[in-house]
Amino acid sequence: MITDEIIKNLKNETDTKYGEFQGKLIPDKDPGKVLGIRTPVLRKYAKELVKREDVSDFLGDLPHTYFDEDQLHAFIISEMKDYDRCMDELERFLPYVDNWATCDQMSPKIFKKHKKELLDHVKVWIKSDKTYTIRFGIGMLMEHFLDDDFSDKYCKAVSKIRSDEYYVNMMIAWYFATALAKQYDSVIPYIEGHKLDTWTHNKTIQKAVESYRITPEQKEYLRTLKIKK
Repeated sequence: MITDEIIKNLKNETDTKYGEFQGKLIPDKDPGKVLGIRTPVLRKYAKELVKREDVSDFLGDLPHTYFDEDQLHAFIISEMKDYDRCMDELERFLPYVDNWATCDQMSPKIFKKHKKELLDHVKVWIKSDKTYTIRFGIGMLMEHFLDDDFSDKYCKAVSKIRSDEYYVNMMIAWYFATALAKQYDSVIPYIEGHKLDTWTHNKTIQKAVESYRITPEQKEYLRTLKIKK
C-alpha cells in the first residue's frame, strides 16, 4: 500500500535531533510521533506524490500516525491544481489537523483563483468547534483578503470569534496585526473600540508593534491603546 511506502520513505529521512527540536515547538504532539523530516524534503516529496493516482489512498488513510505524515498530507493538498478535488480533500483532512504547524503551512495555491468559492467555506470554518479548523479559516482570510479583496466585514467576522483556545486567539491577534499593517485606517477602530477580548487585544498590539510594516508613529499610538489589567 502507498501508506506503507510513504512511511518507509519518511523513516529513511529521519533526523532525530531535528525531530527533538520540532517536538519542543509543537507541544500538542507526542514527541515519539515526530520523525524530524525537513520541510524542503516533505515539499519535494509532496510534488511527486500529488501526481500519483493512488495518492488518494494515503489521503484517505486517516488519522495518520506521524506528525510528518500530516505535514506531507498538507503539502500534497497545497499542490493540487483542481479546486474541487483540493477542497474535498481539505474538508476531509481539516478535522484531523491537531497542531499549529500543519494548520499554518497548508496553503493551497489554487485558492488564489477561487476566492469567491473559498469565502463560502471560510464562513463555515470560523464557526467550527475545532481549534485548527477555526485557525485555518482565519489564516485564509489573512492570506487572501487583506489586499485588493479586503472588506471590513471580514474584520468584523473575526472580531466576533470568542475562544478559550490559545491557538485560536493567537491567530486572531496575528490577523489583526497584519490587517493593521495593510489596512490601518479601516482596522484601527477595532483596537480603539476594544472589539477583541483583552488578551487578544493586547497581543495584537504587541505583534503590531513588533512589525516593521507599522510606522513609528502608529506604534507609539498603539502602545497607548494597551489595556492594563
